[in-house]
Amino acid sequence: MTEQALDAVQSIFLFFVGSQEGRIMLKNLESLLLANDEIQSITQGVEEGLPEQLIAGLSGSARSLLISSVYHNTNRPTLVVTHNLLQAQKLYDDLIQSVPEDEVYLYAANELIAAEISIASPELKAQRIETLNHITTNSKGVYIVPVAGLRKILPPKDIWKKYQKTLAVGDEVDLDNFLQELVAMGYERADMVNTPGEFSLRGGILDLYPLTTPDPIRIEFFDTEIDSIRSFSVEDQRSIENLKEVSIGPFSEMPLEKDQLPIMGERLQSALANSLKKVKSQKTKELLSQNIGHDIEMLNTGSVPEQVAKYMSIAYDRTASLVDYLPERGIVFFDELSRINEMNESLEKEEAEWYTSLIEEGKMVHDLKVSHLFTDLLSSIKMPRLYFSLFLRHIPYTNPQNIVNLSCRPMQSFHGQMNVLKAETDRWKHGKYTVVFLCSSRERVKKFQSDLEEYEIEASLLKEGDDLLIGNAQIVYGNLQTGFELPSLRLAVITEEELFNKKVKRSKRRQKLSNAERIKSYSELNVGDYVVHVNHGIGKYLGIKTLEINGVHKDYLHIKYQGTDELYVPVDQIHLVQKYIATEGKEPKIYKLGGSEWKRVKNKVKSSVQDIADDLIKLYAEREASKGYAFSPDGDLQREFEASFPYQETEDQLRSIQEIKRDMERERPMDRLLCGDVGYGKTEVALRAAFKAIMDGKQVAMLVPTTILAQQHYETMKERFQGYPINIGILSRFQTRKQNRETIKGIKNGIIDIVVGTHRLLSKDVQYHDLGLLIVDEEQRFGVTHKERIKQLKTNVDVLTLTATPIPRTLHMSILGVRDLSIIETPPENRFPVQTYVMEYNGTVVKEAIERELARDGQVFYLYNRVEDIEQKVEEISLLVPDARVTYAHGQMSESELENVMLSFLEGESDVLVTTTIIETGVDIPNVNTLIVYDADRMGLSQLYQLRGRVGRSNRIAYAYFMYRKDKVLSETAEKRLQSIKEFTELGSGFKIAMRDLSIRGAGNLLGPQQHGFIDSVGFDLYSQMLKEAIEERKGITVEEKLPMFEVELDIDAYIPDSYIPDGQQKIEMYKRFRALETMEEVAELKEEMVDRFGEYPKEVEYLYKIAEMKIFAKEVYLESIKQTKDVVTILVSEKGTPLLDGSKVVELCQSYGRMMGFGMDGNKLKITMNIKNVPFEKWFSIAYSIIKNLKEAKKKAS
Repeated sequence: MTEQALDAVQSIFLFFVGSQEGRIMLKNLESLLLANDEIQSITQGVEEGLPEQLIAGLSGSARSLLISSVYHNTNRPTLVVTHNLLQAQKLYDDLIQSVPEDEVYLYAANELIAAEISIASPELKAQRIETLNHITTNSKGVYIVPVAGLRKILPPKDIWKKYQKTLAVGDEVDLDNFLQELVAMGYERADMVNTPGEFSLRGGILDLYPLTTPDPIRIEFFDTEIDSIRSFSVEDQRSIENLKEVSIGPFSEMPLEKDQLPIMGERLQSALANSLKKVKSQKTKELLSQNIGHDIEMLNTGSVPEQVAKYMSIAYDRTASLVDYLPERGIVFFDELSRINEMNESLEKEEAEWYTSLIEEGKMVHDLKVSHLFTDLLSSIKMPRLYFSLFLRHIPYTNPQNIVNLSCRPMQSFHGQMNVLKAETDRWKHGKYTVVFLCSSRERVKKFQSDLEEYEIEASLLKEGDDLLIGNAQIVYGNLQTGFELPSLRLAVITEEELFNKKVKRSKRRQKLSNAERIKSYSELNVGDYVVHVNHGIGKYLGIKTLEINGVHKDYLHIKYQGTDELYVPVDQIHLVQKYIATEGKEPKIYKLGGSEWKRVKNKVKSSVQDIADDLIKLYAEREASKGYAFSPDGDLQREFEASFPYQETEDQLRSIQEIKRDMERERPMDRLLCGDVGYGKTEVALRAAFKAIMDGKQVAMLVPTTILAQQHYETMKERFQGYPINIGILSRFQTRKQNRETIKGIKNGIIDIVVGTHRLLSKDVQYHDLGLLIVDEEQRFGVTHKERIKQLKTNVDVLTLTATPIPRTLHMSILGVRDLSIIETPPENRFPVQTYVMEYNGTVVKEAIERELARDGQVFYLYNRVEDIEQKVEEISLLVPDARVTYAHGQMSESELENVMLSFLEGESDVLVTTTIIETGVDIPNVNTLIVYDADRMGLSQLYQLRGRVGRSNRIAYAYFMYRKDKVLSETAEKRLQSIKEFTELGSGFKIAMRDLSIRGAGNLLGPQQHGFIDSVGFDLYSQMLKEAIEERKGITVEEKLPMFEVELDIDAYIPDSYIPDGQQKIEMYKRFRALETMEEVAELKEEMVDRFGEYPKEVEYLYKIAEMKIFAKEVYLESIKQTKDVVTILVSEKGTPLLDGSKVVELCQSYGRMMGFGMDGNKLKITMNIKNVPFEKWFSIAYSIIKNLKEAKKKAS
């Protein structure tokens, strides 16, 4: 496959807006096609019911155009079969240009059977389920499927149809029944809905997250009737908008009802008995009885075994395929049948190998169908079939009644050489061709026309609704993957790709999994976590408990300390407790309650924090004083350079670029740190800054830690700066002495605009002509001497430092004053999501995975973390895949050895690199799209996360296989870790954990190693808090005299009962929210949210609100407390508040409540008392509430 073709396939998740206008324009092209006799004969053949037709000659986008023409002309549902997912994706991208997007579906199936059945990524699954939902409920649509997907065994269509649920406001629903159906459809019950496939029921509120809606759905019932339906946000669980109705389809591709499971068990039982007769080896027999027996047992008890997909063929009374789902009026296109047949053969071969290995391992029984035979499917299709073939020749198994041969030439690439284009257009003009230039962005249509005019190429602009000018040249807004020339129709279509080699930017398609859900606060408290209590030290959290003391209920956090010490912290002091987080999972020391040791530790940390604060402040002052160069604002060239970036920038990238430019335009030298994970697009941001500096005639130096990185950045720069007057130099060990001398000379006399290099750049002999910007990549990897030299270079130059270690939010605040930070937190819309599989180690899968990658000329990383027998592993892989060239790299090699191995791998001299974890650090090898990790259960999650970022950096689908050895017993931590990797396939919580690990390491790096110990001794959050306070103190920000909290001690049940919010996590979150309430608006907002999420709240929660409101009123008049002792309630005004009140007004206010009120002074504080003997609780509580509310009316008038 060519590079262009690859780039054309940018991704499942990115596609361009085919907008209405583009579609109408392409309709014109369709009508031109349909006017041709031969093409008419095809549509007539379909209408007359010809079983088979062959269309030869067409290639590329001409095929897509023909498919959409036939679809629009015959108005029949259309199935298009391709040989692989990539081809299906290209067709999809083309078809949404001419067919409305909600009518085009991609049934995305993977070519790897074994992987499909193990744990697979949710993105493709969502697309498949959407396709099935649409095809069962609609009579028109175009469905594109790779042959691997066509062979998949599906549930019968009527079963799928049965689970298409539409719920509308006012419907009556039998809830118990509906919940059972949800479980059959594959949904799982959860406390709180976070990811697709979960539902939760609280009182009369059902939350549900189908795969096919952008947001989860909240359905509120009034008894059995649906009262309201609304979508809500995963991030804050608040409703977004009201809906009238919602459609819900299955979450699992195998919806199974409870009573179906035992029947399946019986079928499996007889298949097992049959298998045991066939198998010779005793060991296999034992394994079979054990594994399959376990699955049978699960089925008989009504639960679903983990890998149930392999038993698909016995799950239903009959099986179906996608062909059975296509309505009878449908038509089926085969895109290059010979390639489909080839692919099918290799799939069958792979599948047979896999099946045999499964039987040997005792994980599968004989004679179960795992997929349909393609030949059977072909013969079962009763609808008209149309075969595309590039050449006119007989294809086995076909017997076409109509053969159409159209000559079609793919459009040549002009690469911006307008004179070649001119010659071609003259030829077309002479032949009276209809020439269509496709322009993918409305903004550029005009510029496009003037570009053509410069070369005397005439082309008119077509507006929406205009007909094509037959025999003339025109520019049309729209886009296809490739251009083509159809001599028989005298039609030529040219896209920007051929003209300028320009990749089309695609706007992104909505992603099912939001990025925000990935980093939920990692300070979520789980039972068993270590926590830090500011005054008592580190203990273990045992959960939230409701205690009844003197008849009053209250919630407490239960914390266990050393020995038998226990502490119950009332929830209104929740702010004193934080989760204990330290570097790399150390077990902390648990303290005794009431000992002095914790105080000592805290003081030690305090003094170290103060030293750091002093240093930081000194630095800050020096920086503010120095003067640098102020760059001029962006010019046209800058804007053009930025527009030529072929991908969609993320919001974070755009924000960071803005911040950096603002700094460059100021006179004070910039010193900015740009943090962002591997592959988040930091380089592009840096290049834009560099471009800006060069445009002002300044030089740029980019300093990188390794030779390979220097090489890579150099290549990137050459590519991005192509076509601009910029000279790029590189200084590194890979250059000859002579080349390096030339470069150094060029830097000195200003010929070189930008130089990238390793620490060689820091040598004394490198002198700059006029350095304006220094970019440092991964600063933490330079030694002390280098850092000193960087400091000298820095003095009056703008500096941008890039780092991949994220730095936690809490620290940002404190360091912000000292170093400006830009953070890129959102990953780029991945070109293609990485398909992640978690499975037991399996030789056949490794072999398949490597072969598949070699077949598309890619390379493979094989991660093996033991240096001692890495060479054995290399031999083992060579035996598995004899064609592969395998090399290895590990950390015990010398630096130059390592660089040579990596470089030869980069240049494609070997196919598989077996390596220890050194590939984590920054090397970008876009050609590697398969990662295999051996013993994945031994790796930290953050490592796995970063490793996974190493693949999938180009425009192909990438695969990551995390394999673990089948030990009988996995250690508990390893099991947890694998569990999280499984979740992490869905980019859910794995990210959260990785973020946590990394952020803690990041903090250490930022502050220097000696701080690690201090961070560990008090936990990360408390450390950050102390640092922040120390810095503020130095900066002379006096921390305002914090008002003492208004204390409420009343015998009143104010808490959140379990019956209202059963889940401990959510309860704690709510208490934190109550504590943070500052204004009446916030109270109203929280009430609204609570009702939205949990339904109407009970009396106990009502009192929590009342107390929160009292606290807000109390602030205005500086009240200190309200306390109840037996029959007296006392409201105390603080010393600060007492002089502000007018005594007579207070008396007046209270007298309206009769004789129960009294006044007095307590020292310098005014006190108001209430005698509540024999007064019902409701009554005195509301009086106390209104007094506190109205006290502000009794303030003295300001004189």
